Amino acid sequence: MNIRFYNARILTMQDDKITEGELWVQNERIRYVGDGKDTDGVYEKLSLGSIVWDREIDCRGNLLMPGFKDAHTHSGMTFLRSYADDLPLQDWLNNQVFPMEAKLDGEMIYHLTKLAILEYLTSGITAIFDMYLTPETIAQACVEMGMRCVQVSGENNFGPATAVTEERFLKLNKMDPLLSFFIGFHAEYTCSKELLEEIAALSHKYKAPVYAHISETKTEVEECKERYGMSPVKLLDSLGMFEYGGGGYHCVYLDEEDMEIFKKHDLSVVTNPGSNTKLASGIAPISDYLRKGINVAIGTDGPASNNCLDMFREMFLVTGLAKLREQDASAVDAWEVLKMATVNGSKAMNLPDTDVLAAGKLADIIMIDLQQPNMQPLNHIARNLVYSGSKQNVKMTMIQGRILYEDGRFAKEYDTEGIYRKANEIINGLR
Repeated sequence: MNIRFYNARILTMQDDKITEGELWVQNERIRYVGDGKDTDGVYEKLSLGSIVWDREIDCRGNLLMPGFKDAHTHSGMTFLRSYADDLPLQDWLNNQVFPMEAKLDGEMIYHLTKLAILEYLTSGITAIFDMYLTPETIAQACVEMGMRCVQVSGENNFGPATAVTEERFLKLNKMDPLLSFFIGFHAEYTCSKELLEEIAALSHKYKAPVYAHISETKTEVEECKERYGMSPVKLLDSLGMFEYGGGGYHCVYLDEEDMEIFKKHDLSVVTNPGSNTKLASGIAPISDYLRKGINVAIGTDGPASNNCLDMFREMFLVTGLAKLREQDASAVDAWEVLKMATVNGSKAMNLPDTDVLAAGKLADIIMIDLQQPNMQPLNHIARNLVYSGSKQNVKMTMIQGRILYEDGRFAKEYDTEGIYRKANEIINGLR
C-alpha cells in the first residue's frame, strides 16, 4: 500500500531531534521523510511522477518513530502467564516450566505465539528475537500475522541435535522476508562441553553469530567456575563461540574480563529487567556496559517470567534499576534507553533496515498518541516515552508497510477471540 502520513511529529532516532512534517510509505519501505513543503520537488527528486495514495493519515501532531525491538523473548510461553509465579529461577525453571513445556507440540506453540503477537503489537513492538521449541510453527504464526521475527535455536542436552539446528538455519533464513534464524543454545548450564563445541563449529562453518542466555544468575556463574575454572563468558570465548559475533541474554553478572570479551567481539548485551526483577536474579551493570561501548538492547523475556510483553515497562525498569544500582539519578538517561529499545535492538538482531526512519528503510513504524494526559505537557517527548509512557499511547503499529494495530483495533483478518479461546483451551488441557 501507499500511505502518506502528514501533520506528524517525527522522531527518526538518527538523533534526538523531533521534526514536524510528513512520512511516505510505498509498499514495504519508507520513501520520504521531511517537512513536506515542496511536494512537487520531492516527486521530481525521487522520480515518482506522482503517487496514488491508498490512505492519507492526518497524524494530528502525534509522534511517528521506529517500532520497538523486543530483543529477547519466548513467545510460546504465553500459556504459562501467571501459572508459576513467586519462585526462584531454578525452581521455577526445573520444577514448573520444563515439565509443562514437555507437554507442548508445534500446533500448540503456533497458537500461543499468535497470542503473544497481539500483545507485541499493542506495545509498539515491530520485531521480536524469539527462542522457543518449534521454530517452524513459530515462523508460520509470524508470517500469517505479519510479525517480523528473528529466531535463535535453543539447543541443550535434551535436544534438538545440532544437525537439526543447521537444517533450520538453512531453511528458515529463506522462508520469508519477515523471518531470519540464528545459531544459539539455551545456556552453558544446560549444555555439555561437547555440545558447545559442536555449536561453535557450526558457527564457524557458516561464519554466523551465536546467542544464548549468559550469566543470568550468581549460581550459574559460580557453578560454571566449579566445572571449568572460568566464567561462562570466558568458557564460551575459549571455545571460539564468538568469532563471528552474537550476544548474550540477561548478562547480569559479567566481570571486567567478560566485558572486554564482549567489547572485543562486538557482542550485544540484551538486558531483561522485568524478568530479572521478578525472578530476583539481580540488576545488570548497564552503566558499565555503556561506558565500555558495548551494544545494549532490551528484551521482555517470556510471558511466564515477566509476565508482560511491554516495552514501556522494560524501558522504565532499565533506567530506574540502573539509577538504584549506581546510586546516581543521572545514570542511563532516557535517550540511551530509547536507543536500546530501537536502534540498538536492530543491531543486536541483525536488522539494519529497521533501526531509524529514513528513506529506503523498512516501514516498521509506530505512532504514539501525544494527546493523552501522561504525555502532556510536551516538555521533552523522548523522556515522556521512557518515564511516563505506556501501552495506552500506542495509536498505531505498522510492520513492513502494513498497519496491524490502529486505535485499539487489530487488523481485520485476525481472529482475536479465536486466539484467546485457543490459548485457554491449551492451558486447560495441560493442567
